[in-house]
Amino acid sequence: MDLVEVAPMANPPVCRIMDYGKFKFDEAQRAKESRRKAVHVGIKEMKYRPKIGPGDFDTKTRQVAKFLDDGHKVKITIMFRGREVFHPELGKRILDRIAEQMDGAAKVEAEPRLDGRNMVMVLAPDKRAKQSAAARQKNQDQEE
Repeated sequence: MDLVEVAPMANPPVCRIMDYGKFKFDEAQRAKESRRKAVHVGIKEMKYRPKIGPGDFDTKTRQVAKFLDDGHKVKITIMFRGREVFHPELGKRILDRIAEQMDGAAKVEAEPRLDGRNMVMVLAPDKRAKQSAAARQKNQDQEE
């Protein structure tokens, strides 16, 4: 058995007689358990081009919605090639359409900005908007 100082900041300091090896093991197990329960938010990236077709746009935007539903942040990149970089308004228009479609599921965390030959925007899942949308849906179902 060992004399272990449990609360050194208390007045007077608190000590216990215990098995120090077992105490360290239990501490490690508690720390491991708390790390396991932590939510890991990753950043997913979806790349678009200014001349993207409607089918590809819809597919990529559905994938963005799936990432947001899973709780991930999404970095949306518009890649400009050649002279496309002289028309950033095309990229801004695409990013605005994405933000408009994700309205309710996500909030814009970083506004669109030109970064070299890329235009970047970051979306984050919006839990409050999702909850209010679910409540509205529930009310509509009850009215019918």
